[in-house]
Formats: sequence, C-alpha cells, structure tokens
Amino acid sequence: MSQRERVVPRARGVVLEVGMGSGINLPLYNPDIVDFVWGLEPAEGMRKKALPNLAKSPVEVKWLDLPGEKIPLDDESVDTVLLTYTLCTISDWQSALEQMHRVLKHEGKLLFCEHGHSCHEPVSKWQHRITPMWKKLAGGCHLNRSISEMISSSGFTITELDNCYMESFPKITGYMYIGEAEKQID
Repeated sequence: MSQRERVVPRARGVVLEVGMGSGINLPLYNPDIVDFVWGLEPAEGMRKKALPNLAKSPVEVKWLDLPGEKIPLDDESVDTVLLTYTLCTISDWQSALEQMHRVLKHEGKLLFCEHGHSCHEPVSKWQHRITPMWKKLAGGCHLNRSISEMISSSGFTITELDNCYMESFPKITGYMYIGEAEKQID
C-alpha cells in the first residue's frame, strides 16, 4: 500500500484504472480532484470482491469489463491512466499500452506503480529463470518485464521514475518502477 500511496493520490479528472481488481486503490483517490474512475477489470470475480470497497469509495466508479487490450472509450477522453501491479500480467501489453495512449488526453498523465525486471544482474538472472514457472502459479505475472522500456516503447515519455526494492519482499519479486509518463510530442 505504501507504494500505491505514492501514485494514486496524484490521479485527477476522469481516471482510467486498468486492472482495478478488488478496488484496493479506491480509498487513496482524492475526491476533490477526481471526477470519476473508469474501472477496467475483466474478471467478474474481482468485480464482486470489489463490492465492499466500492460501497465506501470516496469517488464514483464506472466499470469496464473488457480486457485491457480493448478499451471501449473515446480517443483522448481520460485525464489520468493508472496502473498498479498490472503490466506484469497483461498478455498483449503492447496493444494494451497503445489503447491507454489512445484514450489519454494530450496533456494527461500515465501514473504507474509496477514491479518488474531488476537492473541488478544476479537478481535479473533469477527473474528470467523462474518467470516461466512463476507466471503459471501467479496469474500470468512476469517478473522479468522492463516496465520503463515497455512504457517508453508505446508512445510515452517517462517524466518521473523511481526504481527501488520493496522492503520485506524477495528481490526477485520486489523491484519497483514508480512514476509518471505523458504522451510523446510528435
């Protein structure tokens, strides 16, 4: 939660939260600056699990139940796209990021709090070794994805990035990418 607290309160306007899950981020939104949240969550079970968090949410949530690769929103219709622990599991992450780019307003922000590929060779070696088994056990989670490269290769410019290890997590699962990106100017 301490990692999420670094990005979620910065969301503003119309927000698209990709991979909303159980709605764990909802208490962190600032209702004074958020109009409402489009919650993209394809899993019906997770939407049901979110009901208690929705009931006490400080912001309005409108569900989108299609996969992240197909976002049913108009071009440039959201002010903030929020990703928390999501890019590791999206199978077609390129298409998903292209869709996020499409729906984000030109002056909008992509906020992210993701875990992934470590810049430290001994850790990254182990991440590559265990990812094939790990993703089968952990809902498709890839430990070895370079989040910053994925975002940068999808039409975004990263304007803020903090890499660190989460305390009390094994290094192979806890290398973090926390930051902000905007649409590249053509």
